[in-house]
Amino acid sequence: MSESPVTAARATLELRGISKIYDTGAERVAALGGIDLTVQRGEFVSVMGPSGSGKSTLMNILGCLDRPTDGQYFLDGEDVATFEDDALARVRNRKIGFVFQSYNLLPRTTALQNVTVPLKYAGVAHDEQLRRASAALALVGLSDRAHHKPNEMSGGQQQRVAVARALVNNAAIILADEPTGNLDTRTSEEIMGLLQQLNDQGVTIAMVTHEEDIARHCRRIVRFRDGHIEHDEPVGDRRILAPRREG
Repeated sequence: MSESPVTAARATLELRGISKIYDTGAERVAALGGIDLTVQRGEFVSVMGPSGSGKSTLMNILGCLDRPTDGQYFLDGEDVATFEDDALARVRNRKIGFVFQSYNLLPRTTALQNVTVPLKYAGVAHDEQLRRASAALALVGLSDRAHHKPNEMSGGQQQRVAVARALVNNAAIILADEPTGNLDTRTSEEIMGLLQQLNDQGVTIAMVTHEEDIARHCRRIVRFRDGHIEHDEPVGDRRILAPRREG
């Protein structure tokens, strides 16, 4: 594996010898084979690779949604690979925000109510939930859509709600899985501009994408193949976008 181009600040995410093996009964499939990867605080990293390359397995482990078969995963200095389920759930709620291709919004609730969901799990008082959710929607330019349900919003607006939900617990890390996969080109650029703005404010972002032009909005691209890192490179011609607000 090529040496990571980032070596300066204290690591936010550090994988050491991470392997993941799925035992189907008939065979053992190695989804990840001894991965070493460091994502420093404040980076914006794109993870790319063909289907079956291991990138989704990697994101599940980074998001504390799955455990490695072997190896260590340090999240802000803690080896979370050894944590029990309840402890992992607390880490997810406290430190990580998720943005998915399909938005994963609750269909019968408003944007404001969707954004409060992580705060409910964290036991935050109701009035504080509303205050913080309103502030998160304002940050993504959707104060005027706070009381709209998902089916009353465009795809780009729904993804902005998802980003607000990812940020509402003051998450320092966002994991985005194909966040522009269901969006047209113009709206994709708007979402990437928003993520760039958040990254410029210090949020660490790791994003899976299969689109080369989307990956070029990041500061670094890590390419996977057959469960291994094939290439790890800084983006020299990163595209800089100003996020646009949807009406």
